Amino acid sequence: MKPNGKIKLLFATKNQHKVSEVNKIFNSKYFEILSLTDFAGIPDIEETGKTFEENALIKATVIYDKSGIPVIADDSGLAVEQLNGEPGVYSSRYAGEDASDSENNAKLLEKLSGMPKPHKAKFVCAAVYYDGQNKFTVTGELHGEIIGQQRGNNGFGYDPLFVPTGYSKTLAELKPEEKNKISHRAKAFGKLEKILIAKFFDEKE
Repeated sequence: MKPNGKIKLLFATKNQHKVSEVNKIFNSKYFEILSLTDFAGIPDIEETGKTFEENALIKATVIYDKSGIPVIADDSGLAVEQLNGEPGVYSSRYAGEDASDSENNAKLLEKLSGMPKPHKAKFVCAAVYYDGQNKFTVTGELHGEIIGQQRGNNGFGYDPLFVPTGYSKTLAELKPEEKNKISHRAKAFGKLEKILIAKFFDEKE
């Protein structure tokens, strides 16, 4: 049976950059995206998983149990080949629990200093849907390399240091609509959206 109207999805984040990206990915004909800024009383969740998928599932499960609203959650980060996959699941706190993007970027460049170029890397995003009964997990990847200095004012996180394969600009130099076409998050949530439309609306977008 198809839902009457749109499905409300609670996106497990307070990061408005991510909310904006996912709002552009999910078709507003089918879905209304809420975020944790719309809800009080949901505590910070300790991400204790060893993989992006585990962390996304932890967030989705806890927040669904608290809210009773179907949840979409993700965990994403940067994996650098020469650093054996670092910073990985620690991407947002690479330089410490409350580290800024600038501090994380500085630590990454420090770790890579003296290593031969290119510094091959990939962004990985694991996206999850959970509603107490149904659970779907997908991943998206964006391959590229890390450069030696930050460029660009768009994006966030490691975007100013990351040049996607086939591009000359960093993610932070691309326009948001360009980034949203190729990003790891766009790929993962694009897959998830198609699964949810097929599952709940019996349609292919």
